[in-house]
Amino acid sequence: MLSLARGLEVLRCFAEQRRPMTIAQASAQTGLSRASVRRCLYTLVQLGYAAQDGHHYVLRPKTLSLGYAFLSSNSLATHAQPLLDQLRDEIGESCSMGVIEEDELYYVARAEASRIMSISLRAGSRLPLYAASMGRVLMAGRPRAEQEAYLKRTPLVALTPHTECNPAALLGIFTRTAEQGYAIVDQELELGLRSIAVPVRGRDGIVAALNVGTQAARISTSELHVTFLPALRRLSQRLGGVLAG
Repeated sequence: MLSLARGLEVLRCFAEQRRPMTIAQASAQTGLSRASVRRCLYTLVQLGYAAQDGHHYVLRPKTLSLGYAFLSSNSLATHAQPLLDQLRDEIGESCSMGVIEEDELYYVARAEASRIMSISLRAGSRLPLYAASMGRVLMAGRPRAEQEAYLKRTPLVALTPHTECNPAALLGIFTRTAEQGYAIVDQELELGLRSIAVPVRGRDGIVAALNVGTQAARISTSELHVTFLPALRRLSQRLGGVLAG
């Protein structure tokens, strides 16, 4: 099934770049040879998942069915979306739910506030666990040995001057997050962005995380505690009840 794996890698690179791509660009992005990329794109075009425009390729709407298949079959994401929409309308800030997949934070539901300046995130977006509030909440629910193994195999890149990249310090953050039941990230993921996250607990522990993301110029860290933390915890309890039911 090597061909299937290569085809999925090519599809994934389009999601990361969010623009039309040439064979050379897709080859550089995936690490596959140009010949392999050409064969994958030819097949995707024939199946209706991609289209060719000169030297560039673009994805077609048919690819949406792949993502919607997950969203429609995942009961947690299905129940979370209207509740996230409601919370966004209540507090006027973007709200999200994420899970761990392949050592990354994957967004599985998002309700975005309408603002002139907003963060380009949506269901399917991926972020590094160590630098995101939801990622830290999710890692806090893992055993210490898993946390240490993750930090050893993950390149810890300083995304901003504030990003914590010291493994010992991050282990301490995971521990404090587990103790207090939430995580705050202050401009570590992106300058000007603050966020707060809480866990969603199922029968077997933490299964997802919820967060509110804000602009640092408008919202202080104290307001994250006072206003957004209680609202997130109420939403977490409602989703936990769905899982228990």
